[in-house]
Amino acid sequence: MTTPSTMSLAVASVRERRGTGRARRVADRLGVVGCIAASILLVIALAAIFAPVVAPYDPDYPDLMASLSGPSPAHLLGTDALGRDILSRLIWGSRITLAGPGLVILIATVVGTLLALLAAWRGGRTDTAVAWVLDILFAVPGIVFALIAVAIWGPSLATVVGGLAIAYVPYVARVVRGASLRERRMPYVSAAWLQGQSGTGITFTQILPNVQPIVVAQAVSSLGFAVIELAAVSFLGLGVQPPTADLGLMVKSGFDSVLRGHPTEAIAAGTLIVLIVWCVTVIGDRLTSSARSMR
Repeated sequence: MTTPSTMSLAVASVRERRGTGRARRVADRLGVVGCIAASILLVIALAAIFAPVVAPYDPDYPDLMASLSGPSPAHLLGTDALGRDILSRLIWGSRITLAGPGLVILIATVVGTLLALLAAWRGGRTDTAVAWVLDILFAVPGIVFALIAVAIWGPSLATVVGGLAIAYVPYVARVVRGASLRERRMPYVSAAWLQGQSGTGITFTQILPNVQPIVVAQAVSSLGFAVIELAAVSFLGLGVQPPTADLGLMVKSGFDSVLRGHPTEAIAAGTLIVLIVWCVTVIGDRLTSSARSMR
């Protein structure tokens, strides 16, 4: 006779096997290099999330007596021109470097996917109008949208995120629209329509799950570009404002220190930006290749 405890153990065992199988499939899709990149990115993300615990110092606390000190046991990467600990500012700054672009891609992915599904299902004039709007947006560099938003609403992280999100909508929508148009012509869509399902139901329960790998791959691939552009806007002084710790701002402020023979801040911040972009790019390439092989 099966007892409740035995059933609970069996259910837990099935869930554990499913979780292990899912993790193994993800690892197979990423490959060795992709798993290394994902591990590095995970470490950076965890350090950013737990920055109040991990960072050895307050990132905004100045100590002019320790200005531009070199690496030491007290300050592993040294200090900047105001005596602030560079390592602590890197840890805190990676929060914005990950969260800002992540929010940009999240907004762009949601809006772009909805536009692509609408264009693919409705077709005709709707598809033509959406494609026309996407072509216009695609022709304008993302940083231009960010600068326009800053000119209208002033420099801030929210302003830059909103401007870049608009710019990245066509990057997602064009890819998802092409995949959705292919799915729209598949027999299972016609079968669902004959069974009485609504267009909205078919779009979100049939088409969207089948293009989901492409959506995720495109979103991750675009994330690296968003990291670079957000850092560039911060470098220009139009995004995050001092004294907030931000990697783009650290590269800018570190330039003055380079001329004084202390390049650590600029090199450390620039290296971390490059590392984040490399990790995201590798993961995006692996996911894109896997999504193409699944078609």
